[in-house]
Amino acid sequence: MPVQLNHTIVAARDAPDAARWFSDLFGVDAPRQFGHFWQVETANGVALDFSSVGADGDIAGQHYAFLVSEADFDAIFGRVLAEGLEHWADPMTRRPGEINHNDGGRGVYFRSPDGHFLEIITRPYGSGA
Repeated sequence: MPVQLNHTIVAARDAPDAARWFSDLFGVDAPRQFGHFWQVETANGVALDFSSVGADGDIAGQHYAFLVSEADFDAIFGRVLAEGLEHWADPMTRRPGEINHNDGGRGVYFRSPDGHFLEIITRPYGSGA
């Protein structure tokens, strides 16, 4: 069997709330509880296992990038705008309020309530003009 990413743990201050926020924003199935995790599954079978952090509440923000269709980009980005989330066209946050058109597609970066740096793209890096 080739190597495949199966799941990753996403630190959250409140795992159920963070998982619901993510599933609502991304328009995917509602999270389900799996032990102490709240799991959200992506279309390619990779699960994001949201886990509440310890009492100190410190979260080291991570970067999670998602390849989406053009229609899903419109829907997700629409919800980003509706929530009033800051967003950028670049990972250095030098182009606020913009999207990018890398590789002939569209992309945008924004932060989750727990400080994770999320990205949606419609074309994989290196795939286009």
